[in-house]
Amino acid sequence: MSALSWLTARPVAHRGLHDAGTGIVENTPSAVDAALQAGFAIEVDLQLSADGVPMVFHDSTLDRLTTGTGPVSARTAAELQALPFKATADRIMRLDDLLARVNGRVPLIIELKSEREPNTTLATLAAARIAAYGGHAALMSFDPRLLPTVRAHAPEVPRGIVAELDFSGDDWPGLNPFQRMLLGHLLHWPASRFQFVAFRVADLDALAPRIARWCGLPVLTWTVRTPDERKRAARYADQIIFEGFRP
Repeated sequence: MSALSWLTARPVAHRGLHDAGTGIVENTPSAVDAALQAGFAIEVDLQLSADGVPMVFHDSTLDRLTTGTGPVSARTAAELQALPFKATADRIMRLDDLLARVNGRVPLIIELKSEREPNTTLATLAAARIAAYGGHAALMSFDPRLLPTVRAHAPEVPRGIVAELDFSGDDWPGLNPFQRMLLGHLLHWPASRFQFVAFRVADLDALAPRIARWCGLPVLTWTVRTPDERKRAARYADQIIFEGFRP
């Protein structure tokens, strides 16, 4: 059994086990509690506050989910925690709140968000906290430039790359063709040294995730929502990151 077998031992609830229809919003304490009760591993996202606190939140701006507006990075941790969500009484968690809440009961897979410039401060702070955490937890990012920071500050913390085959869409402005190729085909490995892969489910039959799996690296896949995607994941990946149903 490999040292990272825990990473793929159970399905992973994407941003917690959220369900907006029942008032459980992504990346909130309620979504974490629902995943804990069901026994799923938990995937969440981290952004950095203005005063340097890792916060559990996906978007770079507050507008979609909260009553606030503007960048997450423009508010202090206290200001962020005071902001109501639009659809729940929950508040934005700090990474420390998340770790205390889970307390080793299920694995955590934590995505470090990064903009055009690599957020190495977030990577450094998260790596230190995960290194001191008593449970199973891993860090991952779309940005391979963060992984050497994690490795330097906490080599014992598992580090993964999140990817898809095509980085030419609107979500990836400013990338040149070489950068898109590097990211989509995981050609940055000599520098990033990722230890696991989280690849888009529609692209799982691409060469890069297949080679990674052949080399013995765990391959997770996101975001699985349909029966057809479950079948595809079962063929090409070791575990699913899911939402919208219970495996």
